[in-house]
Parts: sequence; C-alpha cells; structure tokens
Amino acid sequence: MKKDVQHELSIIFKLLGSERRLAILALLREKPCSVSEIVDQLSMEQSAVSHQLQMLREAQVVTVEKVGRSVYYQLNDSHILTLLNNAEHHVDHVLRQMSHAEAVAEEQAKTKKNRQ
Repeated sequence: MKKDVQHELSIIFKLLGSERRLAILALLREKPCSVSEIVDQLSMEQSAVSHQLQMLREAQVVTVEKVGRSVYYQLNDSHILTLLNNAEHHVDHVLRQMSHAEAVAEEQAKTKKNRQ
C-alpha cells in the first residue's frame, strides 16, 4: 500500500473512530440533515455538531447543500456508505459470536428464502 493511501485511510478510520461522528453519519445515511435536525436527534450541543461536521467536510466525507436559508449535510461518497454498512455487518456477527463463514452462510440462507 502506498504511503499517501495509508495516510488518507488513517484519517478516514480516525474519523470513523468517534461515536459522535458515527452517530451523525448514521443519520446522514438515511437522509440529508440540517445542523438543527442533528442536534435534536442526537441531543448534542450545536457547537459540538458543527465541529464534528467541519471535520467530516474537511475529509470530504460529507458535503453541504444550501436550500434557501437552510443548510443540509449529506454523505459525499457511496464508498463511505459501503464502508459503514460493511463495518456494521462485521460488528453484528462479532457481537453474535459468529465466524465470518457462519455469517455469510446465514445471509445466503436468508437471500435464498427471500427469493422463494
């Protein structure tokens, strides 16, 4: 792995290492949100939300869209969504004390059942 790629990955993983930022990203995974919506949903101070959003913007994880007088934040890249989803699936099977192979087999069985 190239050094510059390693460096950028470390930045992303450090950002994702914060429960506050993960909570914000979980909201933005569902839909774009304003700062006030994030404050209300997460019961965080406005200054703390703004600080976390600034860090996510600097890393190009989220973008801003102005609609009239309102400012909405949204995920900038589907790769971040994929990364979050994969990490969530991993944690799910770890918490259920399943091996990766068991989790994959379970998911395949669900998919097969849904197709029938």
